[in-house]
Amino acid sequence: MTETLDHDAMFAALCNELGLCLHAKGQAKVIAALPAGLDAAAKAVLDAAGVDFLNAPGSLKRDVRDCLKANPPAGAD
Repeated sequence: MTETLDHDAMFAALCNELGLCLHAKGQAKVIAALPAGLDAAAKAVLDAAGVDFLNAPGSLKRDVRDCLKANPPAGAD
């Protein structure tokens, strides 16, 4: 079964709330990482935004993870 999810709201929240506006290729990496969990998706967001994950402040990592959690893809019920 193939399920189509709408990720637009999630990426809009990342852009508007955190200033992490990802291009289509970066968004594809995040979507691919989502099934592995929020931590993997947060790492993918930071990598796609060009942020060094290992040296990124913990507060930024937490904010990205919280934003992803608060804005799940539409249709993920």
